[in-house]
This record gives sequence, C-alpha cells and structure tokens, in this order.
Amino acid sequence: MKILLLGEYSNVHWTLAEGLRALGHTVTVISDGDGWKNYPRDIDLRRRSLGKWDTVRYLWNIHQIFPTLRGFDVVQIINPIFLDLRVERIEPFYERLRQANGKIILGAFGMDHYWVRTAMDGHTFRYSDFNLGASVRHSPENDALIRDWTDSEKERFNQHIAQTCDAIVSGLYEYDCSYRPYFPEKTHFIPLPIRMNETVEPSAAVPEKVKFFIGIQRQRNVYKGTDIMLRALKRVAKEHTGRIEIRIAENVPFATYCTMMDESDVLLDQLYSYTPAMNGLHAMSRGLILVGGGEPEHYDLLRETELHPIINVLPDEENVYEQLRQLALHPERIPTLKRQSVEYVRRHHDHLKVARQYEALYNK
Repeated sequence: MKILLLGEYSNVHWTLAEGLRALGHTVTVISDGDGWKNYPRDIDLRRRSLGKWDTVRYLWNIHQIFPTLRGFDVVQIINPIFLDLRVERIEPFYERLRQANGKIILGAFGMDHYWVRTAMDGHTFRYSDFNLGASVRHSPENDALIRDWTDSEKERFNQHIAQTCDAIVSGLYEYDCSYRPYFPEKTHFIPLPIRMNETVEPSAAVPEKVKFFIGIQRQRNVYKGTDIMLRALKRVAKEHTGRIEIRIAENVPFATYCTMMDESDVLLDQLYSYTPAMNGLHAMSRGLILVGGGEPEHYDLLRETELHPIINVLPDEENVYEQLRQLALHPERIPTLKRQSVEYVRRHHDHLKVARQYEALYNK
C-alpha cells in the first residue's frame, strides 16, 4: 500500500511508519516534528513563527506540497488540526485529501473535541486532564482548551471529519472511550507503537540510589500534573537523603531527553491519565519503571492479566508521595519491575505488531 501519515504527536507516526515499511508498504510522513521535540519526518512542514514572513513561507510550502498528495491508498491524519492554521483554512485541504486519495483515517491521539467533551462529563472518568469526579478542573490552560474545543469552529470541524472519515483509530483507553459511544462501528483501538531495542537488558542489581526522572513542559506543567509529582518527589528526597536522586529535563530535544532517561531508574509522567502514553511507554521499553497512569481499565482493554508493572498513582499529592516513598524504601523491587516493564511494551506495543494491526485495518 501507499500510505500518507500527516502530522505528528510524540513520534507516533514516525514509529508507525517504520513498522509499516518493514512490512513492505510505501509510507510518507509529513509533519512539523511535533514542535521543539523535532521528531523525524520525510517532509518537513514546520511553521517557524506566527510572524508575517514565516506565515507566508508556511502557506507557500503547503501549496507546493498538497498538489502532490494524490493517489495514496490511505491517508491518516494525526488530529483534526493537522496543519498549523485556523480551522477555516485547514478544511479545504481536508476536502482535497478526501477527493484525491483512498481511505481517510482520523487519529484519536490527543487534544480534540470528543476528548474534552467526554472528560468534562463527570462520569466517564473518575479523573482526567479535565475532571476530578463530577467537578471540572479549572485553570487558565484548561479553560482555554475548553473554549477552544467546545461550541467552536474546532468542534464543528472535528465532528465533520469524524462523520466523513473511513475509520477512527484510538491510541489510548481514554480516547477510545471518547469516540466509541458516538462512532461504535468506526472506532478501532490499536496500541501506540514503540520501536523496541532488542539489546535492552535491565540490570538485576539493586541500585544504591534510586534515580527518579521527570520531564517538564513549562506551558503544560499544571495540566499534566508534573507540578504535584515534583513536589511529592522533593518531599521524599528531603526525608530520605542519600536514597534517591532527582533528574529534571525541561523542554529539551528528544535525543537529550533519551540520554537523561537512560541514566535513570524511574520516570514520573501523566498524573491524570489512566494509561501510559508514548513518553511513558518509550521509557518502559528502555527499562525504566513508570510512575503514572496504570488503571485496571487500561489493562482490561489490552486483555493483560499478568504484567502490571506500572506504579499507578492517583491525582493526589499524598498518594504520589507514598508510592514514591515505597520505591525509595524498597529498591529491591526495582529489578523485577524493570524487567516486567520491558516485557509489557514488547507484548503490546512493539511497532511491528502494531503495524500489522494497522495493516489489517487499512485492508478492511
């Protein structure tokens, strides 16, 4: 098949492309590299700024590239906002993709109307990026996202794409719950793809110091809960001097981030999630233990009854503190959890296994 993957979130499309190519398909990835993360792509479509000349240059690139995007058997878009433009400017490009190509697949991998709408309903999730129980989580960032995706042009366009595309692929439990009630026949859950390093062999030695690693995006600190996780971690470090080490990465390129990760034992990520996303899965594949989302619903969706290596935490500082404290006090648990983490990703997220699931969907 000839496949176009348009847009990028956390290396999902590039990793999927590697798997599909290994199966013999011709794949083109067009993206902006997911901003400062600078993930690989075949064709760079990056808007350097909102300034006049950068905007003109970006529009020129789009108008040069899109006439060539014809004859693909499958076009998969990462999100309804797959270009760095206002909705009314994106819509004509979506219609051109539909007319000039075969199947259109909508990715449910991140921020969109259905995710915001479901997370705010107060009953689908016990907690999420947008709710704690029946209460909406209000913050300047959250309120801006809610305005952006509800009663807006983005909502209308998201609904239009969901209604007119051929299939919707959900990458996490939360996103599957967000689309399946509205599009039960179209929605297909496929785990996120991770490229495994077959040489990874977690050490069986008990570490003298437990090395905790946390990545911080300044603009998403409160939204993702890293503010709470870091406070809890610093409390443990203060109370148990000499037992743990803290490593913080703040808005660093992906390659630097991976180097820092490889020198750590534990990653803290996604406080309000039920599930591990790309960052957490990537860390687990490299032999780190994930402290984050590992709720029973996520294991049930994968039909996983044996491997539960994620240290699941609730969105509460005391709960996070206690889970981290137990890891610091019982480092003998770490070799087993590391080994199980690698096996868990290999079992469910290996990019070749995931690519075969996409291949089966594309062939339907």
